[in-house]
Amino acid sequence: MSAPSQASPSNAVAMGEACQSCAVFRAARLRKLGVRMGQADFVVALAGNPNTGKSTVFNALTGLRQHTGNWPGKTVTRAEGAFEYNGRRYKLVDLPGTYSLLSTSPDEQVARDFLLFAQPDVTVIVTDATRLERNLNLVLQVLEVTDRAVVCVNLMDEAERHGLQVDTRQLARDLGVPVVGTAARRGRGLPELLQAIEDVATGRVRCLPHRLPEPPPPLREAVRVLVDKLERIYPGLPNARWVAMRLLAGDESILNAIRTGTIAELVAARFSGQASPQTATS
Repeated sequence: MSAPSQASPSNAVAMGEACQSCAVFRAARLRKLGVRMGQADFVVALAGNPNTGKSTVFNALTGLRQHTGNWPGKTVTRAEGAFEYNGRRYKLVDLPGTYSLLSTSPDEQVARDFLLFAQPDVTVIVTDATRLERNLNLVLQVLEVTDRAVVCVNLMDEAERHGLQVDTRQLARDLGVPVVGTAARRGRGLPELLQAIEDVATGRVRCLPHRLPEPPPPLREAVRVLVDKLERIYPGLPNARWVAMRLLAGDESILNAIRTGTIAELVAARFSGQASPQTATS
């Protein structure tokens, strides 16, 4: 009888590397902190259309306990939680479900202002694999205001049950950001989602998001002039180009934010290191 073979050191290293890349190993590095946030290394925003399973993703990452309250000055519910992954702490902010950043409902304004002015380290956009085309409207809008994003294609199990297939690799190439397929209720794909969040947060992965084409030359000049004025009045204003485009489109909510001084408060709070009126913790 031959003696049992032993793994060589090189094989052991290879097996260790393979283990570290597997989903089970990555999942084991997740520590759900619930409401025990402490000092976070990164802030992650969770955005998406209603009914995409966004809350399920939130609970799967943070645990069933969460800190809830209203956004200051709003009747819109705010939910926060935290998790630790690979020794880094992440604060997860569950934004209200929204179909667009261009609408004017209180829920949608809260989501828009947080993404525009709070500038989270990573924005995870949760979509429904069975209604992906409809959800991509919000995805493209979010990619206009941040280049640190991960698209989570949730409900993959439902899509497969209906005979639908989503090519997440091709979608990632088309969008220019990481795309991860999940079935959050079953825990499927969550280890890969965690890894994608870490990769973007730490700069290991550099996103090159798809952006809409530049406007025609006459409009381009108007945008440039308005951006210059905005940046002169509000030094350090994030996403000044997006704000300028919305002003030229006659967006009443942005106009009101300027008239009431909300934008000035948001910019001042950002540089003072304090939470803004739209992003203050409860």
